[in-house]
Amino acid sequence: MSTPVDRQTRLIKDFKEVMSHWASGVTVVTTAGPTGRPHGFTASSFTVVSLDPPTVLVCLDRAADCAPAFAGAQWLAVHILGAGQRDVAARFARKSPDKFAGLPTEPGRSGTPLLPGAAATLECRTVRRLPVGTHMVLFAEVHEARTAAGEAGPAGDRPLLYHRRAFHALARDD
Repeated sequence: MSTPVDRQTRLIKDFKEVMSHWASGVTVVTTAGPTGRPHGFTASSFTVVSLDPPTVLVCLDRAADCAPAFAGAQWLAVHILGAGQRDVAARFARKSPDKFAGLPTEPGRSGTPLLPGAAATLECRTVRRLPVGTHMVLFAEVHEARTAAGEAGPAGDRPLLYHRRAFHALARDD
C-alpha cells in the first residue's frame, strides 16, 4: 500500500515528465545586488501578465544562490535568448559563484547588468513577489523594451527553446 508521501513523490515525478513536453522560450534574468555585484539565472517560466501597464512575471527557485539578491532588488532585466545563445543559457543555469566571469555586460538605466546580443531585452521594476511552493514569482513592470532586430550577433531571428530537458532552435522556414 502506498503512503501519501509515496503518492506525492510519484505525482512530482509524473508532473516533471509531463511538463518536459511543454516547449518554452529561454530567458536570462539579471540584477545587481546591494553592493553592485551582478546576479542572474536562466528561466523558462516567463510570461506577459499585462499589456497596460506592461508587466511580466518570472519564476525563481527560492533555493537558488541568487535568490537573496532578487528578493531585495528593485530592478531586473529579462534577456530573451536567440538560437545561438545556448552557451549563455547553460552558463546561467549552472550553480557558479560568478556566472558573469569574462562575460561583457552593459549597465542598464537602473544599473542592472545587461547582456549584449540577446534577441530582446526588458528592463523592469519589480512590483511584487509571491512565494509559491519551491519558487518565488517575481512580477515586474517593464520600463524599457528593445529588440536586437538588425543587429549582428548570436541571437539571430530564431528563439532559443527549452523542450524535453534540452535547448533547441526552430528550423528555418527557407
